Amino acid sequence: MNTELAKNIHWVGYVDWPVRDFHGYQTKRGSSYNAYLVQGEAKTALIDTVKAPFANNLKQHVAALCPLDRIDYIVCNHAEPDHSGSLPAMVAACPNAIVVCNAKCRDALSHYYDTAAWRFQVVKEGESLDLGGRTLRFFDTVMCHWPESMVTYVLEEEILFSMDIFGQHYATSCRFDDEADLDEVMQEAKTYYANIVLPYAKPVAAAAKKLLGLKLRIVAPSHGVIWRTYFDRILQDYLRWHVSTPTRKVVIFYATMWQSTRRMAEAVAEGANESDVSVKLFDLKAVGDTELITELMDCAAFACGTPTLNQSLMPRMAAALTYARGLKPAGKKAFTFGSYGWASKGAEEAEGYLKAFGCELVAAPITCRFAPTPETLEACRSAGRLLGQAAAAIPQA
Repeated sequence: MNTELAKNIHWVGYVDWPVRDFHGYQTKRGSSYNAYLVQGEAKTALIDTVKAPFANNLKQHVAALCPLDRIDYIVCNHAEPDHSGSLPAMVAACPNAIVVCNAKCRDALSHYYDTAAWRFQVVKEGESLDLGGRTLRFFDTVMCHWPESMVTYVLEEEILFSMDIFGQHYATSCRFDDEADLDEVMQEAKTYYANIVLPYAKPVAAAAKKLLGLKLRIVAPSHGVIWRTYFDRILQDYLRWHVSTPTRKVVIFYATMWQSTRRMAEAVAEGANESDVSVKLFDLKAVGDTELITELMDCAAFACGTPTLNQSLMPRMAAALTYARGLKPAGKKAFTFGSYGWASKGAEEAEGYLKAFGCELVAAPITCRFAPTPETLEACRSAGRLLGQAAAAIPQA
């Protein structure tokens, strides 16, 4: 496996092939925790660590390139435990190392770990660290995606260690974008953005524009592959995603008990399909929240259907909408629908979530008692046509 970014700059992280859940994010292709070793003429720095269970793997990778007692600095760009979890083990194993981070990160680390005996060097925006022929420069990236986030830039090699920006939850034996399946990489980058970055789109876009003032030959995130050939492609996607540019796509998702709401969903899809747009229909029993929010992120319009259960919406729909509400997909046209038995509550409650998203509602909730009548199905088709027309109004990419 090729781990060399430049002479004496190596990836030393860990590929987590079996992981399938990342605090609710379904990582179908696993992930990686990327750490990097930068060796200068006088000093050596480890950029970030890995998740705690894999500390010994990190030690082995570093020791294969440099004795642990020759590590002078451990840079912590971000205190989240998937990146800092091995920091206590590495501080103990590298007796001469100083932990380099910003002030907010030092405070966060003190809440996770016993840092009383650690030696710190607190850095500010734009400050540098001389390794001898190699200069590390630090830039704050506040709320990308935590308050203490920062990135590290190797001035002479034009390499940016971008932390979570431009990352992907993607396990592969290839370390670089031009070695891996680019279609898979880009899909995982989109999924990562939708499920991690989307609520912080504005600060991430501001940080990306600031960092574009640097010469960037290689961009090395903390998850997934390293960008050395196709960085322009992921950058353009980030700039597009941050303004939630809609595509000509309609998404319909539903929960159902006795197939009545499913029939309504299919009628909505029939109406939307009358326009020249992409229509995607999902039964929530068969799709996870991670995939769903990825589809919602760039759709122009959507509809969600739920029966009424115990005078509320179906639990699976409540979970999906709660997950989506936290990620804030904005600027969509939408409506709700669903069946009921004694009291019509489910579709109305679902509409409350859509209002919280800031959706433009194209129809009042469409409901039916027990099974949909031909008139109900036609109402669903009519509302679906409105969604299709909204999507068709988006210019072709």
